Amino acid sequence: MTNESALIKGMESNLYRQRHSAAHIMAEAVLGVFPEAKYAIGPPIENGFYYDFELPRSLAPEDLEVLDKLMRESIAADKPFVKSMATKDEARAFFKDQPYKLELIDGIDAPEVGICKHGDFTDLCGYPHVESTGKVGAFKLMSIAGAYWRGDEHNQMLQRIYGVMFPTEAELADYLERLEEAERRDHRRLGRELELFFIDPIAPGSPFFLPKGATLYNLAQDFMRDLYKRYGYQEVITPQIFSTDLWKTSGHYDNYRENMYFIQDEDRELGVKPMNCPGHCLLYGANVHSYRELPIRYADFGRLHRFERSGTLHGLTRVRSFSQDDAHIYCTLEQVTGEISSLIQMMREAYSAFELGEPRFTLSLRPEKRMGNDEVWDNAEGALRDALEKSGVIFEEVEGEGAFYGPKIDLFTQDVIGREWQLTTFQLDFNLPERFDLHYAAENGSLLRPVMIHRAILGSIERFLGILIEQHAGAFPVWCAPVQATLIPIADRHVEYCQAVAATLREAGIRVEVDERSERMQAKIRDAQMQKVPYMLIAGDRDIEAGAVSVRTRGNEDLGSTAVDAFITRVKGELPAR
Repeated sequence: MTNESALIKGMESNLYRQRHSAAHIMAEAVLGVFPEAKYAIGPPIENGFYYDFELPRSLAPEDLEVLDKLMRESIAADKPFVKSMATKDEARAFFKDQPYKLELIDGIDAPEVGICKHGDFTDLCGYPHVESTGKVGAFKLMSIAGAYWRGDEHNQMLQRIYGVMFPTEAELADYLERLEEAERRDHRRLGRELELFFIDPIAPGSPFFLPKGATLYNLAQDFMRDLYKRYGYQEVITPQIFSTDLWKTSGHYDNYRENMYFIQDEDRELGVKPMNCPGHCLLYGANVHSYRELPIRYADFGRLHRFERSGTLHGLTRVRSFSQDDAHIYCTLEQVTGEISSLIQMMREAYSAFELGEPRFTLSLRPEKRMGNDEVWDNAEGALRDALEKSGVIFEEVEGEGAFYGPKIDLFTQDVIGREWQLTTFQLDFNLPERFDLHYAAENGSLLRPVMIHRAILGSIERFLGILIEQHAGAFPVWCAPVQATLIPIADRHVEYCQAVAATLREAGIRVEVDERSERMQAKIRDAQMQKVPYMLIAGDRDIEAGAVSVRTRGNEDLGSTAVDAFITRVKGELPAR
């Protein structure tokens, strides 16, 4: 289904009409409180609706209660929505005191515009509504935020009121419960509480990873490095800064410049790399390659920097500085199917290890702004489509969502509260090998152009960790928990034994801490559970006599007295399959 057809289908749905109508009802309520308000736009969105206003004062949370009451009064009155058409001059005359409506009218390329009225409220609108205000679903006003008119930071800052709406009260209650669970799992809060990371305004969009967070970060990279060894990748290191000549050759200067950072170096402009692919093309092109060497797989954990608008930054999931488990594969067209099959297998190993579910596959096709001619895109899209079909996965084709240099396979995984995240991507590229004039020597001695596959399994490590924190609410699988066990001496005389056990565990590769604080044992157990440590190992006189520890889990399960060697075997058994 194309984006346009999906939009039309969405607009025809009753829920779309309900949410759109609710935005109008909310605007009616706002003008009831602030008759002098300037109202802008109020579209339906996923899960609800919003409307933007220029108001004489800043809204407070208690204002939402007043607006909620007025909206419910309008709904109870069951006012019909009446649609009509007006000439642009008629509309300008009616909305003469509404500058945002006047700007919208001027931007409409038609002699007439749509008008929608319910009760005493009239809006500029050409989209569908329910029959009357009483036909909307269950709603709740949620929050107030700032929003620039038309998303342009040079325009007037407006106040945006968000609401959610579902067909029934039960569905609304279910959504609000999931929202509360999402807040409990918010990786920004857990990152602080679990001493993983923090973000400071001194470095916007660039996280500080604390020791435990750095451990988790390195474990994710080390896991991928282990996969690289088994799947035939060569890890490389490439520069951070290149002359803009490189970015012009790659096409990023023309197609991606607004997302890049540039600096002036004496008499030339340099660009900080937002992605590794052009540098890998230089690596490939530095030597002559034979068909016998293909596929060549370069992996790179180098740091990347992309300019994201400050308003879009969000914890670890939207940053400006990050590292990817990034790789580029140079192969023949005939090898694409085998490589995609291998990548799917590699993805499944990673998802299993981090306890993520089976993803949904999409094939993202050519965007409007792209490099290369239609024949190149036909070949690239056909190769990926063929690879997916031969791999036996179910996938959906999505128009216009490909990268500017080639089509891609995107994988979306759903978390425990139903949210969907895009992690893995495989992108086929015929354009960069052409732009960098890359070749390999065929069996008959002729020079042929390789195909390039851009590939990331976890994607941005920062973003992946943000998602992982929320997926597990900080209670990571044992193998990647920053601290796998906390040793808790019952009394001071047991500290030395705990330190000896900790040394044995560390030699076995287990990450362990000894809690030597003077707190009571139960308080130490509770604190370790709050820190999501998988195991608490308690040691007293009887444990010392038996050369054992008493084991409890973060889920408060009491496993009883366990020999140290047996505990080591237990933890080793929870490592992901290799």
